[in-house]
Amino acid sequence: MPRVLVTGMSGAGKTTLLAELARRGHLTVDTDYGGWELPDGTWDVPRMDQLLAAHADVVVSGTVDNQGRFYDRFQHVVLLSAPLDVLLGRVRARTGNPYGRTAAQQAEIAHYLDTVEPLLRRGASLELDGRRPVGELADVVEGLLRPK
Repeated sequence: MPRVLVTGMSGAGKTTLLAELARRGHLTVDTDYGGWELPDGTWDVPRMDQLLAAHADVVVSGTVDNQGRFYDRFQHVVLLSAPLDVLLGRVRARTGNPYGRTAAQQAEIAHYLDTVEPLLRRGASLELDGRRPVGELADVVEGLLRPK
């Protein structure tokens, strides 16, 4: 089965999508949690190498500075995108992750939407509208997970 990376801005719906895929029985790793991300904002390379070497059927989510280093080890890179007002509304309301509640963090998200998301878009094999119902998004990603 293919490996899939789900990436996008804070509030795009990555964690929600991964939770639905996990509920459906897929192996998922949300790199926002569990020490995958180092203090410098990059993935722990040896740990990510080990994960990808051990699992041909994992869905990983995250947005970090060095993720492009791993693109060739994913069969699909899915960008979840949403307009700024949606992103900010979601980060203000979420309970599991405090990032995005302060004005400075919200300005940072707006800046990243303008500067980082275009880079993510260039590296993505598929872009999905994060405003779609999570079940629909999970159906699309499940389609990518089917062996060809």
